[in-house]
Amino acid sequence: MNDRYACLNVDPIVQEDRKLISLRKKDLLSIMHWRNAQLKVLRQREPLTPEKQERYYQGVILPSFAEKTPRQILFSYLHKEELIGYGGLVHISWEDRRAEVSFLVDPDRVGDSSIYSQDFSLYLSLIKQAAFQHLGFMRVFTETYDIRPHHISILESSGFQLEGRLKAHVWIDGKPVDSLIHGCVALSA
Repeated sequence: MNDRYACLNVDPIVQEDRKLISLRKKDLLSIMHWRNAQLKVLRQREPLTPEKQERYYQGVILPSFAEKTPRQILFSYLHKEELIGYGGLVHISWEDRRAEVSFLVDPDRVGDSSIYSQDFSLYLSLIKQAAFQHLGFMRVFTETYDIRPHHISILESSGFQLEGRLKAHVWIDGKPVDSLIHGCVALSA
């Protein structure tokens, strides 16, 4: 079985010293720890386990590599060949040529606003290349909880426009929090 997405004509996707490569099995435990440490900003409610990660990789990710139109395309995100994060295109609508962008980095990198700005900005550039140039999508979008002003400012400086606010959409730390929807179309990328 292949470990690259058949629907992508290029893998890895490279810019400067950053690289997106089809999600690697060896990165699953790091990703699990990062997700578990950042539950507050994710839709995930329960901590992941190594067993859940293995089942997900074997049952969802590995089979999707061979699909012409997978429901999601996930990448390991590397800086100078070192794993620093992951993300991809999820909730893909091939018919409508759109996808939601997902992104998560090592929590240690989130704490340094300069590093996070560079990580996220370059990631957005790479994921737009994947979506628009290599997959022919017309639109990508994000959903971000309105507790992340720095994250939102990077989105907007990277060409994503605020399209909507879902009032009191989630509860975080016992309080209602809005979700912000940002979008980017191929013509404006």
